Amino acid sequence: MQRTRAPFRADEVGSLLRPAKIKEARARLEKGEISADDLRKIEDMEIEKVVHKQASVGLKLATDGEFRRSWWHFDFLAKLTGCELFHPDSGIQFAGVQTRHDAVRVIGKLDFPDDHPMLDHFRFLKKCADQAHVTAKMTIPSPAVLHFRGGRKAISKDVYPDLDAFYEDLGKTYRKAVKAFYDAGCRYLQFDDTVWAYLCSPDELQKARERGDNPDGLQQIYARVINYALAEKPADMVVTTHVCRGNFRSTWISSGGYEPVAETMLAGTNYDGYFLEYDSDRAGGFEPLRFLPKGNKIVVVGVITSKFGELEKKDDIKRRLEEAAKFAPLEQLALSPQCGFASTEEGNVLSEEEQWAKLSLAVEIAKEVWGN
Repeated sequence: MQRTRAPFRADEVGSLLRPAKIKEARARLEKGEISADDLRKIEDMEIEKVVHKQASVGLKLATDGEFRRSWWHFDFLAKLTGCELFHPDSGIQFAGVQTRHDAVRVIGKLDFPDDHPMLDHFRFLKKCADQAHVTAKMTIPSPAVLHFRGGRKAISKDVYPDLDAFYEDLGKTYRKAVKAFYDAGCRYLQFDDTVWAYLCSPDELQKARERGDNPDGLQQIYARVINYALAEKPADMVVTTHVCRGNFRSTWISSGGYEPVAETMLAGTNYDGYFLEYDSDRAGGFEPLRFLPKGNKIVVVGVITSKFGELEKKDDIKRRLEEAAKFAPLEQLALSPQCGFASTEEGNVLSEEEQWAKLSLAVEIAKEVWGN
């Protein structure tokens, strides 16, 4: 049975490959050849086109592809009150490649500002989505992301000598964000989250300890912060999360199945749905899905990869859905690529044509598995 409420049987995580016109415009802006307003107009045109493209391949939702962002997370976090973007000595280390030297730190009391730029980004997306008769989906980083990557060292001890106060303000900031997006018309919001996967990775846990952080008990802390943020979510708003093991130029960071966090994540957080990465052996098996509570929650199974262009075979994807259904009811499952196609503006190693073929494949399989 198909779904009229998000997440849909065929869904997508969020980011899409940046069109050449946007890449060219950003390069020209850096050279001072065009203004920020000129760039915005180009972004507007490309977002309008990509929303209609998503509708044309049969998706019931559309994102703005994160076309206005450089990063999936820093652009949002850096505009929170109390946060700033800075440039450390090194970037984030992926498998065989390192990112640009950008990071975010907390230098003041956290809050969600009324003029956060992504509210206007969403309003434009919604206008385009309404015209295309699809649901506008907004993606923002999870609150856990602001803490885990930088840890204690990235949070001012003068402002937050006690991390309990930081977690409290983090929850309040995100509760305010949820309300602000709802008031802007958002009914489908997603918290993108690498941290649950990091908590499954022995290597990432060791890195946290080496920098002076204690990861023990963090999943319970993050669950409390997330649930506080969602506590006043209106009934007609869907909030999902996407769990990622890293996505930068088709590379990755962490490995490890969901077993260490599955019970807390699936049964202990009040999300409506979970986009779970399952396109490689690094994600482990489907057994952790047994912790999904019976009822209305949905797991969107990411068995189509966004990292490479080769198109999966329908029978292989259907077989994997059947395997997942051994641990969670098929009616509580949906299908999507395992991640976005461009978590950063550089994008993954595939073409736009290959990207759309994968999204079309998800739509076709969803119709065959769950009916029209």
